[in-house]
Amino acid sequence: MVFYPRSFLGLLLGGFTLVILPLVGALTYSALNTERLAGKSRTAVFNASQAARASRSLVDRIAAVERVAQQMALLNDPEIASDYARVHRGFRQLATEIAQLPLDEAQADALRITVDHEQNLFDLLTNTGRPRLSAQAIGERVDALIDSARDVLAINNRVVDREVERLRMSAEQVQRNIILLLIFSTAVALAIALALTRYIARPISEIDNAIRQLGGADFSRPIAVRGPEDLRYLGRRLDWLRRRLDEFETQKNRFLRHVSHELKTPLTALREGAELLHDGIGGPLQPPQRQVVGIMKDNSVKLQRLIEELLDYQRALHAAASLQVKPVSLEALVHEAAQPHELAAQAKGLRLVVDSQSGMVEADPEKMRSIVDNLVSNAVKFTPAGGTVTVCAREVAGEAIIEVLDTGPGVPVEERESIFNLFFRGQTKADGNAVRVKGSGLGLAIARELVEAHGGRIAVVAGGAGGHFRVTLPRRSARPLADAA
Repeated sequence: MVFYPRSFLGLLLGGFTLVILPLVGALTYSALNTERLAGKSRTAVFNASQAARASRSLVDRIAAVERVAQQMALLNDPEIASDYARVHRGFRQLATEIAQLPLDEAQADALRITVDHEQNLFDLLTNTGRPRLSAQAIGERVDALIDSARDVLAINNRVVDREVERLRMSAEQVQRNIILLLIFSTAVALAIALALTRYIARPISEIDNAIRQLGGADFSRPIAVRGPEDLRYLGRRLDWLRRRLDEFETQKNRFLRHVSHELKTPLTALREGAELLHDGIGGPLQPPQRQVVGIMKDNSVKLQRLIEELLDYQRALHAAASLQVKPVSLEALVHEAAQPHELAAQAKGLRLVVDSQSGMVEADPEKMRSIVDNLVSNAVKFTPAGGTVTVCAREVAGEAIIEVLDTGPGVPVEERESIFNLFFRGQTKADGNAVRVKGSGLGLAIARELVEAHGGRIAVVAGGAGGHFRVTLPRRSARPLADAA
């Protein structure tokens, strides 16, 4: 059992939400990692700048220590001693601030050595029982202090470079992770979209199949649509329409059967009575009476034939609405349709030529044979003795073209549009006079219905002598192929 929301709009919104969830997750992850990397960058830059500033300040304080220490070595002045103690306290305070920074082991060791050198020098100069130091000795100790302070500064510079490199590697790693996550999330979103496409398209496809079923005059199978409630309701309405159309189709067929039966019975009695009178069963007839009886007999036969042809036309319309489409060979189709007319053509002294190229078309083979049969039959009927009837079939630009040409009188220009109308019978010339063509006027009308049911077109081609009919069909039918195909 497949779950569907109540409405089709809810189905679309839910599907859209599922598709964008992986992308939103990827964007959220990217934003968080970018923000985390930015925070690390700010912290690293701040710590490095603080360490560099403190290290440079430490070197500056050592210069002050050197100056006061030289004065202490030369003069035993209490004010100088007080200044030295103040400089010493400032140095220690600055060293304490530097020690609180995130230093590595090398930095901490260099700072500790620097502090020890400064403390030893301070102890030596402030000790009351100290021996008197020369300026050279003090300078050597101060130089050692300066060297250790420079080591602190050099190590700090290396740490800054290391932090920058670490940030660069972190940025590259975050970039790679984001790219991989975007690729993965895009693939997941596409997979979800494909699955949802099938999920959403199922009820739409069922509705489309139901409409095709009704268009094909198949009213026997119930219509059921699975999906949201609004689409299921639409399926129930289509099934109601199917039942109504089935009722109308049944009523129409019943009406045609009744009309056929009700008309045929009195027409048969009328025709038989006219034949009996014409044969003199009721007594001899005068020539005027025989003429009237002949008219009654001929018209009753004609009326009965028209009724039968009208029923045939109704059956042809039903057949056009229920095509059984399958792949058909053009060459085999035209040969099979033209073969039954060879004897009639020979009996009339005509030459029947079939010129077909190999090719395939998706069509109903029975209906296609009926189309070609109608056209060839008309060509044989209207072509005078000694003429030629040619049937051609070929493929051109994705279309299948079937043509029937003859060397007869052709179709008058004014009749080329109306010749395919129901019950239209054109005129042909005999001895220079226009003569109404015998027939029901249904053959070409049925052919047009069948051609248009295949999505094609039929027309009279202008120019040239004789009749020239062309049927153009798409090679691939818009209708689904029959199950037997």
